[in-house]
Amino acid sequence: MKAISGTNLEQAKSHNRRVVIEAVRTHGPLSRAAIARMTALTAQTVSNIVEELERSHLLVPAEAQKLARGQPIIPYSINPAGAYSIGLELGRQRASGVLTDLTGAVRARIERHVEHPDPQEAMPVLQAIVEDLQQAFAFDRHRLLGVGMALPGRYADGGITSLSPKSLPGWQDFPVGHELEQRVKMPVLVENDATAAAIGERLHGVARGLSSFVYLFLAGGGGIGAGMFLDGHLYKGSRNNAGEIGHIIVEPHGKLCNCGKRGCLDRYISPTVAYEFMGIANVEELSSDDLDALIAKGSDGLDAWLDQAVQPLRQTLDFLELAFDPQTIVLGGSLSTSLMRRLAERLEPLHLPIDPNRKGSLPRVMIGMTGKDTAILGAAALPIFSETNPRFDVLQKPVG
Repeated sequence: MKAISGTNLEQAKSHNRRVVIEAVRTHGPLSRAAIARMTALTAQTVSNIVEELERSHLLVPAEAQKLARGQPIIPYSINPAGAYSIGLELGRQRASGVLTDLTGAVRARIERHVEHPDPQEAMPVLQAIVEDLQQAFAFDRHRLLGVGMALPGRYADGGITSLSPKSLPGWQDFPVGHELEQRVKMPVLVENDATAAAIGERLHGVARGLSSFVYLFLAGGGGIGAGMFLDGHLYKGSRNNAGEIGHIIVEPHGKLCNCGKRGCLDRYISPTVAYEFMGIANVEELSSDDLDALIAKGSDGLDAWLDQAVQPLRQTLDFLELAFDPQTIVLGGSLSTSLMRRLAERLEPLHLPIDPNRKGSLPRVMIGMTGKDTAILGAAALPIFSETNPRFDVLQKPVG
């Protein structure tokens, strides 16, 4: 049994700093008084933190605003140039990198062709992308927080692949994070693509400001995963592999899945299955516009996929609502935007919620970021999330 630790008050300053950044990031420009009301911190504490963040260039003041009564107020907002981050993504035929600012805006982008890369081939390419991105846009290198990387598959602690992704053979037990960190000489964070995309959605997308949501990630070249925020915490499970939602059984004795079970969700709604139904081959070689054009034409195969996909997805959404009671469920991923919208349009009527009389301010299902950039922008969000998101675990003393 895991011991319960005490309070680590020495970390309270760091935690409060993150709380202030989160308040401004979520709600937009705020005065010191508004931050104090929103965070329940004292006016003096907020004043000290805001002054520190302004000196660090993470917050930037606007012009003073005159009020009808009292002293003018100065709103503070996130400074886009206050920090930068690099995101990396590796696929079967390409390695990609983006440099983003603190608001998630892409400042530089680089792609390299790679053919079914193993670690020995891919690591030098990823290193070169990181180095080239730093030359592609003029910025203060001291403000680069680190590198985030999104890969399909499951991960153990320290960015070690615990299960070789089907689309990237040869990565079994490879310490991706450690090896890349040694090469680029800066912090490297590695996450599976679904979790990375969920973090990106919370920082910059439709889930901005939400404390509890489930993000269903439909990977363009693979299956389905989920990233979960519960009460403001990123939930990863006891072994960092929560969210393998694609392998819940939605059709007993159904289609055989590559995991060995039958009737898994992956076998009904994954993008791979959709493209198989439509007869679209070599999806990774198509541009987003070309893929959208093929889907826009429609086909009997598209309708057949939607017909067999909607009930398993509706059933899964019902399970997620009953199990986690999220504010909303976000559909996103590298699936084509037009295909995602067609799938979402077919979902109604959803199963009745547990409390049908409760009126929510949010739709039960929302469409988040879609398209090929979803995972890589999520990867770029990892260092920013690590640096600025409130972490309640730091308030606990380590046991032992």
